[in-house]
Amino acid sequence: MVKVWYEPPPYGPGTSLNRPSYGIVSLKPQWIQAISRRPQAMVVTGACVTFAALAYIPIMIRQSSQGLPFTMSPEYVAAQRAYQRYHNMNPIFGVSSKSARAADEAH
Repeated sequence: MVKVWYEPPPYGPGTSLNRPSYGIVSLKPQWIQAISRRPQAMVVTGACVTFAALAYIPIMIRQSSQGLPFTMSPEYVAAQRAYQRYHNMNPIFGVSSKSARAADEAH
C-alpha cells in the first residue's frame, strides 16, 4: 500500500499549483485576499447592503434639512385625488371606485 500525502494548494482550495489564483497574489492587499476567499453569497450580500446604505445617505441629508417633498403635503394629495377622480382613473379598485367614493363621502 502506498501512502499519499495531501498538501493543499498554496493559495487555498480551488486554486492552481502552477499559477496564482484569480486575483490572489502576494502583491494584493490582505483585505482583497480575505474577501476573495469568502463565500460568494456573503460577499454579494455585503456589497448590496453597503451600496444601499450609501444610496440612503443623500436621502437622509435631504430629509433632515428640508422635510418631506411638497408632493406629500395634504393639500397636494387632496388635489391629486380630486384630479384622479375627475378623470375616472383606476375606477375598479382605486380612488374612483364606488367603495373609495363612499368612504370619502363618509368623512
